[in-house]
Amino acid sequence: MKYKELMEFKGIFFLGLTEPEENSLRLVFSRSITSSTPEPILIGDKNIGDGYTVTIDEKSPVIQIDFNSYVGYSVINESFTVWDDYEEFEGKAFRIYRRSRYLDFIGAGTIASEDYPGPFKHHGVSCLNHIVDVLRAMILTAKQQLFVNGCR
Repeated sequence: MKYKELMEFKGIFFLGLTEPEENSLRLVFSRSITSSTPEPILIGDKNIGDGYTVTIDEKSPVIQIDFNSYVGYSVINESFTVWDDYEEFEGKAFRIYRRSRYLDFIGAGTIASEDYPGPFKHHGVSCLNHIVDVLRAMILTAKQQLFVNGCR
């Protein structure tokens, strides 16, 4: 699966990350399931309308993205972020940024450049519970699999 295909997805949960080898990165996500049954949203005594439960379960497709190298990565609790009109990107939950605060941060705090390690991209994933940012020199693989009861 190409990252470009992932860029159409919405409703993603972040499941975790590992570094399978030194300075490589594996990110694991799950696609969500939205309930078809509306539920009232109550704040105090006030009903502000209906909402739909969003969950994952053992039947939810799992997406694994492997980077063979990276310049930096960050995971932020989604509750502490806000929309920023400064940032420019393509995609829905899975994004590629043309301009971002994270690119600025890496540019100011590291020696990474187009010369070293070479051309790089900012991949971002706006999940339902986290914001994941990766600045990479090269992406290895992205795959979607269905794991049922711990088996592929």
